Amino acid sequence: QVQLGESGGGLVQPGGSLRLSCAASGSIFRLFAMAWYRQAPGKQRELVASITSGGSTKYQDSVKGRFTISRDNAKNTVYLQMNSLKPEDTAVYYCNADVQQLARGIPYTYWGQGTQVTVSS
Repeated sequence: QVQLGESGGGLVQPGGSLRLSCAASGSIFRLFAMAWYRQAPGKQRELVASITSGGSTKYQDSVKGRFTISRDNAKNTVYLQMNSLKPEDTAVYYCNADVQQLARGIPYTYWGQGTQVTVSS
């Protein structure tokens, strides 16, 4: 079984910063791409940023230049550094990872439970 444990969410004022962390644990043979999604009330879940196992990154245009995704492969952890936060960044943030659990197995997508980020004065 694989679990993704998230932390780092909270309440912050506009212009502030937060860093989200998501650590994968359990049976992990190989960890592929990891990503952060978010979902605001009444809106569809959207991809915020992704990172490959080799460190290549991609960002949603609305967060480019403000957010940075990174990973520590030794810790099976992905991070999202969020700077210059705006009220429109308010959402539940979910981490995502493609995990191969067994040699000769196939990868599956796993999701974290979500962590609330609220940007408000």
